[in-house]
Amino acid sequence: MRQGPVLIFDSGVGGLSVAEALRRHSPHAGFCYACDNAWLPYGLRDDATLTERIVAVCLAAVAACRPSVLVVACNTASTLALENLRWHLSIPVVGTVPAIKPAAALSRTRHIGLLATRATVGRPYTQELISRFASDCVVTRVAADGLVSEAEAWLAGRSPDTARMHAALAPLWQAAAPGQASGAADSPILDRTSPDQPWLDTVVLGCTHFPLLKPWLTELAPVPLDWVDSGDAIARRMAQVAAPLMSSEPDGRCFTTAPAVALSAGLARYGFQPAQPLSLM
Repeated sequence: MRQGPVLIFDSGVGGLSVAEALRRHSPHAGFCYACDNAWLPYGLRDDATLTERIVAVCLAAVAACRPSVLVVACNTASTLALENLRWHLSIPVVGTVPAIKPAAALSRTRHIGLLATRATVGRPYTQELISRFASDCVVTRVAADGLVSEAEAWLAGRSPDTARMHAALAPLWQAAAPGQASGAADSPILDRTSPDQPWLDTVVLGCTHFPLLKPWLTELAPVPLDWVDSGDAIARRMAQVAAPLMSSEPDGRCFTTAPAVALSAGLARYGFQPAQPLSLM
């Protein structure tokens, strides 16, 4: 066990939303960031190949950063490779799971949405979380892989395509406010509190890219919704397992598996330096 910075890993820039929460909870810690942008998006890869890749990239990032703790800020990577990473590494490894438990506790109508990538929406692990923590809820699952590229584009300085986002989110809007998903001005006013109409009122942001788009999600939603992500839970867990080990020395290094010059300004907004190339073992 050694003192060192916190290393945050993701397939792309989604882990920056987790970095923001980690900094709030542990403002004096040093942070490094690593992303496997050469293989983005992870959700389209087969499990065995992807697991091997995640382990290889994380081991290379740990060797480059020398951290005290690894935070896997990616739902797909966590569900696939967490145990393998813990077997290979002597430092604590903190993973990410969709925030289904807090969303179920928050929902008043007992109808929640799970907005995630196709890989996360369909995993048995996700169903296990729903069975354990939201068995009394209706759960509307929406696979919105396209939002990953919109978040990546925003970090690279381009505005998200709101028309594309609206189309991807249509099933969510329909569950939240039937008849208003199209945004028609003459849609009827709905009684969203009626027990016979359990409209969705709470949404799990089940991909760490998605909190980066929260201002647009809130604006596009046809009715007010509660948005729940895993950032604060990850930060609390990290502090529990690694508080004595975290270095207070400033860091900010960033490592990527493909050139990421376009992300420099976005990384700087979250306290990270321009990306350095990561050499895999």
